[in-house]
Amino acid sequence: MKQLTLDIRADAPPTLDNFVAGGNAELVASLSLLATDRRALPAPHLYLWGESGNGRSHLLQATTARAEAGGRPAHYLNAASIQDTLPETEAALLAIDDADQLSPAAQIAVFNAFNRARLNGQSLLLAGPVAPLGLSLREDLRTRIGQCLIYEVQALDDDSRAAILATLAERRGLRLADEVRDFLLRHGRRDLPSLLAAFDALDAASLEQKRPITLPLLREMMQRGLAI
Repeated sequence: MKQLTLDIRADAPPTLDNFVAGGNAELVASLSLLATDRRALPAPHLYLWGESGNGRSHLLQATTARAEAGGRPAHYLNAASIQDTLPETEAALLAIDDADQLSPAAQIAVFNAFNRARLNGQSLLLAGPVAPLGLSLREDLRTRIGQCLIYEVQALDDDSRAAILATLAERRGLRLADEVRDFLLRHGRRDLPSLLAAFDALDAASLEQKRPITLPLLREMMQRGLAI
C-alpha cells in the first residue's frame, strides 16, 4: 500500500495539497488551474457536487487559499450568508458553498455574477450535494451552473481510508491494530471526518489509559458512548 505523505490532521487548514485526492486527481488539478489561470481550462467556471463528508467545503476553501496565495482576490461564501449582492472585485474567484441553499434573492445575485464575469474577469466556483439537474433553483441559474465545468467528488475507497489511518498512526508513533482499522471501516461511518474523529478519540484514550489501541479498547469506548 502506497504511503500518503499529506497533512491530514483534522485541524489542518484546508489546502489542495492536503486533500486526499483518491479518484479526484483531475478535479484537484482543475481547481488549481481555476485558482491561478482560468484561461487554461475549457470553461471559466466550475461546479462540483457530491455527498456530505466527501470534501466539498475543503476543496472550496482550499481553492480560495490557493488563489490568494498566488495574488488573486478570492472570496469564500456560504450560500446561506448571501443576500442580494456578491463582491464585484475585479478578476476575483467567488467560491460559493452549498449552492442548493441559495435564497431567491441570492439566486438572482449569483445569476448576475455569471453575467458580469466575462467583463470583470471573475470565476465562479460552486458546490452542492447533487448534479445541476437536481438543484432546486430558478431555471436560468440552474442552466448557467449546468454550463460550468462539472465534477462529481468521488468518495475514497477502502484502500485510501486504510492508508490514511496507517499514516496517522505512524506519524503519532502509534501501532494501530489491523482489527481496529478493519472494524472502523466495516462498521463505522465511512466519511473521512468521522474516521479522523474516531481515531483522535482512540489516540486520546490510549494516552490517558496508557493502553495500546486495540479492539477491546475500541469496544469499551463504544460502550461509553463513542459514536463511530
